[in-house]
Order: sequence, then C-alpha cells, then structure tokens
Amino acid sequence: MTAMDMGAAGASILTQDGLRQFQEDGFTVVRGLFGPDEVDRLCAEFAALHAAGPVPGHFEPRRSGDPLAAYPRVMHPHEISETALRVLLDARLRRALEALLGEEVLAAQSMFYFKPPGARGQALHQDNFYLRVEPGTCVAAWVACDVIGRDNGGLEVVPGTHRMDLFCPEVADAEVSFAREYVPPPPGLAAVPVDMAPGDVLFFNGSLVHGSQPNGTTDRFRRSFIGHYVGRSAERIGHYYRTLSMDGERVALAESEGAGPCGTEFAPHGPH
Repeated sequence: MTAMDMGAAGASILTQDGLRQFQEDGFTVVRGLFGPDEVDRLCAEFAALHAAGPVPGHFEPRRSGDPLAAYPRVMHPHEISETALRVLLDARLRRALEALLGEEVLAAQSMFYFKPPGARGQALHQDNFYLRVEPGTCVAAWVACDVIGRDNGGLEVVPGTHRMDLFCPEVADAEVSFAREYVPPPPGLAAVPVDMAPGDVLFFNGSLVHGSQPNGTTDRFRRSFIGHYVGRSAERIGHYYRTLSMDGERVALAESEGAGPCGTEFAPHGPH
C-alpha cells in the first residue's frame, strides 16, 4: 500500500484538521474511536488481571502507602492478555497510524495505567527518549478508559516540541511524579491539558513533550491503555521493545543504545 493509499484509508478515522494538527502540533485526538462496550471489556480484563495477582515481568502489586504500588502500571500486557493484544493491533488504530506515518506500522509496546485516586503523575517527558527509534521516532496511541481531566491527572502536552530534538531531562519531583525524568517546557511554550472521554484516542509523536499531574480525586481512577508504534522503515529500537507487525508476527529490529522502559521509576517508598 502506498502512502497515498494509507492516507485515504485513514481518512474516515482522521479528519484533515486532525492530520494537520498532528503535523503542526505533534498530536491529535480521535473522539469515540472505541465504543463503550469495548472500553468496559478492556477495563474488566485488567481488573481481573489485577485481582489474580502479580505476573512477574509485567506487573507486581505490593502492599504500600503508595497507591501506585497497589496498582502499578502493567507493562507489555499484550503478551499475557488476548484482549490487550487485540486492542494493540486493532485495525482502526492501524489505519490511523498508517495515515499519520505514511507507511506500514509495527507495534512496539503496550501499557495499561490504573492511576488510582491519590496516585502520582508522570513528569513531562519524551517517549522516544526511552524507545530510541532510529531512524524516525515512535507514535503513541493513548486510549482513555475513564472520563479524564485535570482533576484526576489527565495528560498534558507541549505543542510544537515534536519538531525538536530529544532533550536531556532533569530529575523530577518524586512527590508528584513516579518517574525520574523531567523535561521543562522550552522557552515560549507551555503544557496544555487534553481532556478525554472513554473511547477517545490521543495520537502523539514520540518527541512531543507530555506528562500528567497527580490524580487529585479521592474516588476516581484514570485508566488508560497505551500502544507505541514505529514505521516499518525503522531499523533500530531499544532492546526492551519487541516489535510486531499489525498482523501479530514478530519483526526483529537491531538494538539501539541508551534505551529503557518508558519512565525510569524512583525507588519504592513507603512500607512494603
């Protein structure tokens, strides 16, 4: 399929304004891409995974005063859940991503965030700082599973930073961020919130600076499912990422240097 064909295939999912926003600002939101029943099934799947206990290498809940210790993010859930795999490789995401990247895409990673009440956020950062895709960059598809806004720690993005190189991050404030890396907005730019409803999908460039504040509510989770993708022309990626075709076949890429899991976590704190 040519880049023109891919653009046409994604036209029913991404509007011309959406494509233009992605190119100019580094992100765009597709509202209601997943239906309520699909979101409910996805949330039920992760509730069951959490209730069943730890899965080493993917998520390991522990007793602690830190809400994120009881509800840690799930890494690579598509390797332990058919439901997660179906979402990661969903045909609607594939069409949108091919329109954005102009080429065939590969899936590199999945994650699920529970972000329970009182949980810390993740300081502003760039995804490709961790994935280290070469050449090019990654693109995230961030699926909202709850009503997400400023009160429960919704995402914030810094438009225009996708045109910039990777920044050398500072150390974040461990009281408000579970991850160590923090990239201050460049001079003249500022983070803006992205409010979302269940089933909305935020697509954003891997160089876009983004992050979230803590969940300030006492009774609302901020659940989300995230997939990271790369263009088929990518040659290298961090060893932590195990790329798949959108048909589910393993596609090995050479290893790039300096990569790691998305967000280097601070050492655990609070009672175990």
